[in-house]
Amino acid sequence: MRRFLLPVGALITALLLAGCQSSTPPVDQHLPYRLEKERQAQGADQRIRFLVIHYTAEDFHNALNTLTDEHVSAHYLIPARPPVEEGKPVAWQLVPESLRAWHAGASGWRGRTNINDTSVGIELENRGYSAHLLGKKFYPYPPAQIDLLASLSEQIVTRYQIEPRNVVGHSDIAPQRKDDPGPLFPWQELAKRGIGAWPDAHQVQAILAGRDPHQPVDTQSLLEKLAKYGYPLTDNMTEKQQRRVITAFQMHFRPEDYRGIADAESDAIISALLAQYPDKN
Repeated sequence: MRRFLLPVGALITALLLAGCQSSTPPVDQHLPYRLEKERQAQGADQRIRFLVIHYTAEDFHNALNTLTDEHVSAHYLIPARPPVEEGKPVAWQLVPESLRAWHAGASGWRGRTNINDTSVGIELENRGYSAHLLGKKFYPYPPAQIDLLASLSEQIVTRYQIEPRNVVGHSDIAPQRKDDPGPLFPWQELAKRGIGAWPDAHQVQAILAGRDPHQPVDTQSLLEKLAKYGYPLTDNMTEKQQRRVITAFQMHFRPEDYRGIADAESDAIISALLAQYPDKN
């Protein structure tokens, strides 16, 4: 048997490294107390439960200034046309995910409030909308921006095991105040990549059962289903407030018609979603 001898220098280095590793004190030794960590509680879960998508309603430069001042913030900002560095598109991280960002404001989802505390917020550079006599004109999202958003969101959803119905727009969690990300945001495209919820078309048609999609349905019944899915409702809502909630839902799941009218197709869509994504809480 041949013996292989280490050079003297390498042997000394190895011994020194071994000595350092064996003599490195545990972190707790620097504390004035000791932590026993053998038993861990089962009653714990991820702090982050929601992913919230926004549009900036202003250009990238102004949005970056807005989101880095002391009044409002988001975890990420994605330009309309992301620059490419070393072959990779660039997004801006403005707040570490471990910290709370101020992006949601007064909000609610699935019975929870203060969504800032339990969410990651992503802002997309987008003009939002312009007002016209016939209503609001929303602006589309460039494919490169959505592709980068999808890549980033995939990682976030996987990292925190965020449920599909907890990937929402600002208008979903604050329907009385917000319209973003608007009806041109491609929720269905993201759902195909495993990000967020989308109703199964065959199930929607089966629930519709041949009814005219625009056939009126009971508004209160529809609102109860929307609340069960997650939309925030309050007592004694006015008709306008009720329509705002229905509009937010329709912009997300039926963007071709978001007038806020309670109709059979909206009822079929929310019924399908409730069946596809049952409440795990």
